[in-house]
Amino acid sequence: MRDKPAGTIRIAAADYAIKHVLWPKLREFLPQYPDIKVELVLDNGLTDIVAERYDAGVRMGEHLAKDMISTRIGPDFCLAVVGAPSYFAAHPTPTHPKDLVGHTCINFRLPSFGGLYAWEFEENGRELKIRVEGQLIFNNIFNSLDATLDGFGIAYIPEEIILPYVANGRLVRVLQEWSPYWVGYHLYYPSRRQSSPAFVALVEALRHRA
Repeated sequence: MRDKPAGTIRIAAADYAIKHVLWPKLREFLPQYPDIKVELVLDNGLTDIVAERYDAGVRMGEHLAKDMISTRIGPDFCLAVVGAPSYFAAHPTPTHPKDLVGHTCINFRLPSFGGLYAWEFEENGRELKIRVEGQLIFNNIFNSLDATLDGFGIAYIPEEIILPYVANGRLVRVLQEWSPYWVGYHLYYPSRRQSSPAFVALVEALRHRA
């Protein structure tokens, strides 16, 4: 008989969620439970975790399926419009989200829908979506970051990722007052997963504590 929870847990999550939400907690959790294996599968779409046989998935609060149980694992966050100093040296600084239409922007493709993400802002309490154009399209947020750092355009990237680069002068943030905060990431799963001691231990370790 094992004296600690054991088993393999498969989780589908976006690249940002894996690096900035899951991993900081998993690196504390895993040494305490050597018999638990965690498989993290990169998924920037809205995969059906039941059909794909995942034990859980990670989504923003507003994208949760109604028939799933969920646990909040991350704080609210916002996206930031950023560009390299070299880019803004050659282009005017946008002062309104609509100004982005005239800029070279780095697009992000949403796998579940096949389309490009329309950048979402808020103006006087109302949603404002801007469809941008540029030479580059990625489906990985960290590739977008690299291209932005290299001066290939403006990108819309989670705030937590870009703050160190803004602090050291490698990126310039614009339009901050237009960027709304979104409900943070949640771990979601079907009810049958509640019975696993390994899964219960993992959920408790990932739970967000304000």
